[in-house]
Amino acid sequence: MIRHLGMAPSVHPDAYVAPTAVLSGQVSVGAGSCIMHGAVLAAEGGPVQVGAGCVIMENAVLRGTPGHRLVIGDRVLAGPGAQLTGCGIADEVFIAAGAMVLPGAHLGRAASVAAGAAVHLGAIVAPAARIPAGWVAVGDPARLYPPGQAEPIRTALAEAGWSFLPFMLGVDDAGGRRDQLRAALARYTAAMARHHRQDQVITTGQTDGP
Repeated sequence: MIRHLGMAPSVHPDAYVAPTAVLSGQVSVGAGSCIMHGAVLAAEGGPVQVGAGCVIMENAVLRGTPGHRLVIGDRVLAGPGAQLTGCGIADEVFIAAGAMVLPGAHLGRAASVAAGAAVHLGAIVAPAARIPAGWVAVGDPARLYPPGQAEPIRTALAEAGWSFLPFMLGVDDAGGRRDQLRAALARYTAAMARHHRQDQVITTGQTDGP
């Protein structure tokens, strides 16, 4: 566990955090939840809250951002390699291996996201909805697009008022991708180094658990 920006993680005594997981900053883990090997829960300017009875599986990455906290309800499973950033997850949601949920999105109670699927910026997924493997959910309410539908997805994002590059990388849509990435990465690396330079490891090894 790491103290980041003056904030330390909080883990319920009945939760389990594997020795190789990382919890950084304003992260809370509820009763009976299990954070498995290689998972990373990082409060990068916004808190990460995991409810009770959740399982965060191997190598999942959960991240809060300055504009969007990450809040997970109770009895949620995030599969191996899942990526959840700045989103809201209601109770009893299943997120399969390799799935992504992007900032501003929300999954209603008992929704499921199959392997490799994505819930895009700001998408609002109804309770008990099912997103098939590899498909993409966009908009409010979410519409589903099969793999390979890049242009309709871009159009749907624009209609919903989201623009991927400016939001995710802080760059203008205009100009070439090479210049956009150079500008974004210069700013991002400087910020990450500045914010993490004073990090302090406060515990290592297995936490107390059931």
